[in-house]
Order: sequence, then C-alpha cells, then structure tokens
Amino acid sequence: MDILSALKREEAKFEKMVDTVRRQLDTVRAAIMLFGGTSSSGKTTGQTKRKKNVMSAATKAKIAKAAKKRWAQIRAEKKSKA
Repeated sequence: MDILSALKREEAKFEKMVDTVRRQLDTVRAAIMLFGGTSSSGKTTGQTKRKKNVMSAATKAKIAKAAKKRWAQIRAEKKSKA
C-alpha cells in the first residue's frame, strides 16, 4: 500500500499546483479585461476605443507636396523617354 499512498500524495500535489495555476490564470484574465483587451473567447471587450490618428494640416501639406514632386519627376522621365 506504500505505492498507493505515494500516488495519492502526488495527486494532492498536482491538485494544489492546478489550483495555483488557475488562480494565476484568472488574475491574468482579469488584468486583460481591466486594460480593455480581449476576453477569454478572443473577442474584444469594447471598453477601449481606438484612437484616431490625427494629422496636422502642415503635415498633410508636406505629404501632398512630396507626392506632387514625385509625380512631376515621373512625368518628366516619361517625356524625356518619348
């Protein structure tokens, strides 16, 4: 019966480990929910709204100017080849 008692001790030890891991998992899931991440099913909780990328008018103007410059170079290359 010594083997049986040793197996029961191992079972009790594993049950204790499982309980500890379950508590840790619950804590991590609660933290995820708190920070507005996803629930355990993988769906977003809807608590957080996505922040819009706001671009200043000056930055938009710089981007537009650079794009116009690139297209002007492309058109110039096409004319020189033709």
